[in-house]
Amino acid sequence: MMGEQDREREEFLRVAGRARDAAAGLAPLPRAAKDAALHAIADALVAAAPEIVKANEGDVARAREAGTSEYMIDRLSLSEARIAAIADAVRKVAALPDPVGETVRGNVLPNGLDLRQIRVPLGVVGIIYEGRPNVTVDAAALCLKSGNVAMLRGSSSAYESNSVLVNVMQGALAGTDVPQDAVQLVPGTTRESVKHLMRARGLVDVLIPRGGASLINSVVEESTVPVIETGVGNCAVYVDAAADVDQAVEILLNAKTQRPSVCNAAETFLVHADIAPAFLPKALEALRGAGVTVHGDERVRAYGDDVVAATEDDYRAEYLSMDIAARVVDSLEDAVAHIRTYGSGHTEAIATTSQQAAKRFVALVDSAAVMVNASTRFTDGEEFGFGAEIGISTQKLHARGPMGLPELTSTKYVVTGEGHLRG
Repeated sequence: MMGEQDREREEFLRVAGRARDAAAGLAPLPRAAKDAALHAIADALVAAAPEIVKANEGDVARAREAGTSEYMIDRLSLSEARIAAIADAVRKVAALPDPVGETVRGNVLPNGLDLRQIRVPLGVVGIIYEGRPNVTVDAAALCLKSGNVAMLRGSSSAYESNSVLVNVMQGALAGTDVPQDAVQLVPGTTRESVKHLMRARGLVDVLIPRGGASLINSVVEESTVPVIETGVGNCAVYVDAAADVDQAVEILLNAKTQRPSVCNAAETFLVHADIAPAFLPKALEALRGAGVTVHGDERVRAYGDDVVAATEDDYRAEYLSMDIAARVVDSLEDAVAHIRTYGSGHTEAIATTSQQAAKRFVALVDSAAVMVNASTRFTDGEEFGFGAEIGISTQKLHARGPMGLPELTSTKYVVTGEGHLRG
């Protein structure tokens, strides 16, 4: 007799099989067909807003009963205004250039063969994410635009919302040239349903986890499907000996406080010993005024009685809150060594008036993005002019940094000859 886990796996395999079939039909479609489908999805979301909000209210009520924080409740909640904004984001994706078919490089070889490397969809993209049901639509839209099928596995706390959102999108696709199965919700709410997706090698081409460190580490360690790591951001701001003090304070304040709960917010600042007497009193006062708790080493604590003693865990922390770790360093190289030891490879910034220091910092820091006299908050697909992003990759294979539509493609070589034979 088939058990619950066996039934769940059978259902997953049916859904994944439909996704695989849909990928073959979606990949060759022209931009016009994909854009029309995206506009149909946007219109359907607006029309179904009352139904979506009702489903979301059930998720929110259960989350409150479970003692979920109001911050997480806000991320989970949908309103008709938020749904309208999500629909507008889908329309913006439709307006972006289609990367599929773009020639990455090409030339005519000495033997007369015409060689082109062109962008093609990845195929079936699995996305595992936490909390926010808006990601269900955002991820589906980006996958569809780049010719990929989306296999979506959101958190169980948003399952009712996500189910309705996917049903609405599938209903919209039914009237277009895009296969209805191009957007799929992974069935089930248990941990096993996540494992089915992570072990669907051969059915799913790539997994993209979006969320905290524990989620991402779990997917990386347990998945047999190739994974693109995104999201974890222990970002640092280094204040060089040659920094403009006032400018450096403003950069640090923006990097920490403009939106502290996101992956490109600063979690650490490092100060060169030569500028510490001029910088730290102003920086600590500004951070204090903004409500930020500083966790500092002994040299930082000498400038502020309210600075908390920093631990090793503080320097490794992705706080996502109004907290920041701090250390005084004796050189730019010491700052880089700290970043290499504790950082996550997301974004680092240097504040300096020295071109030589800036160049050396850029050369030595091994992160997806390096800012020179600019806030870490600029590491973002929209800020970079990509229009949208699926996440910010902190790994080095295939895609690194903000992942726009081109990063949701692979490539293939097209070789055209005139009866060429290899001798």
